[in-house]
Amino acid sequence: MNETELNLKGNWNVVKGKLKQAYGNLTDDDLTFVEGQEDELVGRIQKRIGVTAADVRRLLEKYNRS
Repeated sequence: MNETELNLKGNWNVVKGKLKQAYGNLTDDDLTFVEGQEDELVGRIQKRIGVTAADVRRLLEKYNRS
């Protein structure tokens, strides 16, 4: 997820909004992005929406591109 990690910084508010629209049970705390702690972010989202870490990474990449 190296490329996504770098690109999330500038687009994070957009990505966060799309995730909240798609998954209403995600909270602001779940979506707190701290540079260098991307694995923790993936883990929080994974736990909340019940998908694999790979699925979360694909979602982040998808919403980061659109």
